Amino acid sequence: MSEEKESTHAPAPQEKEEESRTEEHSGFMNPYPHALEGVGATDKGEPENEEAPERAEDAVPHDSGAEGELNVIGHLEEIRARLIKSGLALLIITALCSIKADFLVNDVLIGPLTRSSKTLVLQNLIPYGQISLYLQVVFFSGFIISFPFIAWQIWQFVAPGLHENERKAGRFSILFISLSFFTGIGFGYFVFLPVTLQFFAGFGTPLIKNNISVQDYVSFVIGALLTAGLVFELPFISYVLSKIGLLTPAFMRFYRKHAIVVLLVVAAVVTPSTDVVTQLVIGLPMILLYEVSILISAQVNRKRNELLL
Repeated sequence: MSEEKESTHAPAPQEKEEESRTEEHSGFMNPYPHALEGVGATDKGEPENEEAPERAEDAVPHDSGAEGELNVIGHLEEIRARLIKSGLALLIITALCSIKADFLVNDVLIGPLTRSSKTLVLQNLIPYGQISLYLQVVFFSGFIISFPFIAWQIWQFVAPGLHENERKAGRFSILFISLSFFTGIGFGYFVFLPVTLQFFAGFGTPLIKNNISVQDYVSFVIGALLTAGLVFELPFISYVLSKIGLLTPAFMRFYRKHAIVVLLVVAAVVTPSTDVVTQLVIGLPMILLYEVSILISAQVNRKRNELLL
């Protein structure tokens, strides 16, 4: 009985050994054993090696897009900061000008009119006319005085994107812009306004009184001064156009005669007087500015050619 029991239980270890052997050698039955490993790795949630670089590349545009959004936000924040600084400077200087509001209205604004003629009389036609007059005069005075600071804030926003030599030239440009603007304002106030007001006072029949609306007079003065200030920026405009290659001194010299005729026509249109001397008083400074613009354009193009060589 014992032998029968031993014979009955003996095959069990052999069967286990055969099963283990079949499990060990079952891998040789699969012609692509590595494929199963990859599938298993995928099923486990682990990324395959071949897909990893592609996913990394897909992540790059997302990062660059985020950086681009941050750059745009940074530029908007920079513009906002510059505008706030310019606005605060304008408000502070305007508030300081309001302290001398009577002087600005009586002496600065109405002074050219009273010095030109005694027949021109200002009158107010609306209830809030003088309040509007004072606000316009004070705000315009604050803008003229704060103009260099506003131009400097614009330059500070543009400067980080320029080269070092362009930054140095830009600092000089801010000074040049301010001086040109103030020179134009001075020319309009001390030359243009007296000439035109004298003509207005002497023209027409004495049977009609020249009672001028104060609102129209303020608009005329502000428009004349701003126009003169912008006209005197012609050399700087020539500098910028020459810097980017859109203007050359040869072009300006070739059309010099045409430009002189156009400037004299503009002087004749702007100046109401038919007197040739009066027209020349307005036209000659503009012709001089054109000649200065030619010299500036020649200097800029000379430097550009030296850099190209």
